[in-house]
Amino acid sequence: MIAVIDYGMGNVGSIMNMLKKVGAQAVLASTPNALEEADKIILPGVGAFDTGMEQLEKLGFVESIEKNIIINKKPILGICLGMQMLGRTSEEGKKKGLNLIPFDNIKFHFKDNLTLKVPHMGWNYVTINNQNSKLVSGITEKQRYYFVHTYHALCDRDEDILMRCEYGYTFTASVQLNNIYGTQFHPEKSHNFGMKLLLNFAKEC
Repeated sequence: MIAVIDYGMGNVGSIMNMLKKVGAQAVLASTPNALEEADKIILPGVGAFDTGMEQLEKLGFVESIEKNIIINKKPILGICLGMQMLGRTSEEGKKKGLNLIPFDNIKFHFKDNLTLKVPHMGWNYVTINNQNSKLVSGITEKQRYYFVHTYHALCDRDEDILMRCEYGYTFTASVQLNNIYGTQFHPEKSHNFGMKLLLNFAKEC
């Protein structure tokens, strides 16, 4: 059973629909107790970094996420803002993130290409940095996903980068550290590519 955290800042309906399409059992988790009964967790997110962390803190999810992920070793998938909050900080705000993977979030900066717009919005291809990850099991062709974001992760360690993408320069599109996964793109909006990735999270991770 996958618990999709519902803290008022994610495309939970789209995620639930996509999980249903791939045959995964999922429930909306509006309280921390719902995470205790789940085997896996998805942390979605759309909006500002500080507001997302404030909502998680207000609803009591921060301690529950730490317990279930760090102590109980349940797999978690952060999506978009949900991935950004897996890190330490963001240039977007002042609050601390969940600090589950050593990275900070920085704003896109285009010194040599002023024609590129921010946010980075639309479909883009990624390259896989770690083909052994269960999240990309069976994925061999070049993948194309849907992005909407102004900030991106800057990882301390190359081994925590699962996927990379090009937009003005190379940035981190997906991360993984042990049972902790994150995608800057939206798999729930990425049609067949996103379905395969969510199926892997449900069945393989």
